[in-house]
Amino acid sequence: MVKAAPRQSVATSSAPDPVLRKLLSLPMPAVMGVLNVTPDSFSDGGKFLSPDQALLQAQRLVAEGADIIDIGAESTRPYGGAQPVSAEMELRRLQPVLADIVALGLPVSIDSMKAEVVAWALDQGAVIANDVWGLQRDDEMARMLAARGAPIIVMHNRERADPTIDIMREIADFFAHSLDIAARAGIARENVVLDPGIGFGKTQEQSLIALARLDELKSFGLPLLVGASRKLFIASVSPSEPHQRLPGSIAAHVIAAQRGARIIRTHDVAETVQALRVTAAIEAKVETRTEKKR
Repeated sequence: MVKAAPRQSVATSSAPDPVLRKLLSLPMPAVMGVLNVTPDSFSDGGKFLSPDQALLQAQRLVAEGADIIDIGAESTRPYGGAQPVSAEMELRRLQPVLADIVALGLPVSIDSMKAEVVAWALDQGAVIANDVWGLQRDDEMARMLAARGAPIIVMHNRERADPTIDIMREIADFFAHSLDIAARAGIARENVVLDPGIGFGKTQEQSLIALARLDELKSFGLPLLVGASRKLFIASVSPSEPHQRLPGSIAAHVIAAQRGARIIRTHDVAETVQALRVTAAIEAKVETRTEKKR
């Protein structure tokens, strides 16, 4: 069982960001649709690099029931092989599309580890930062977010997987460090979401463990996000290519929701929304039966 860092280590405010508060108040986990405007993302690299295709995909995510769109312009490829790009390149990919996507009316999160990119995206109407290095890569990120009062998704990551470590202890220690950075910068506790980073810096076994023991991370008292969509750990159980991993993705996300995830990040929005709705409907019947027995 992991132990959380003391809650007072993160700055506090009277209320969370209103957009984040609304997402977290939904009756079932919010569904975050993935939009990669990159040539090399592991699952859909190149498909939405052109502005027209990116906008069409964003419209599709909205129509399929997404609650938020997560747009990224640098592939982080969780199992290695990603080519780092400059902030200038990220901005070049985002500039033709971000304003039009924001105009669709859904909240937009910006998936970037660079403060310069996130600041620009927030200026264009994005409302949440999604940092795959959890405030531990760019020293300016935390200060910039604190100054703007913007929510942050803190994801666990490692440079490389180590099969010998206790992955839950590692995730907890990483989060404690990120939360300390957030506190010192002045980021409100209510504006922090934690993501165990399925597939990032983990063996396939460790990704399975992180999902199985996700509820241990509730000890931090912060909302949890899980993005298991099309990840390689699914193929370790059932050999498959990324486009063949929808059933495994849904299984992982349903379990994540049952273990406390309040946001699910996925490439396959319609199918995930349906799975979560059916799960919620079944669980509601179980709860009703239990109440009648009382």
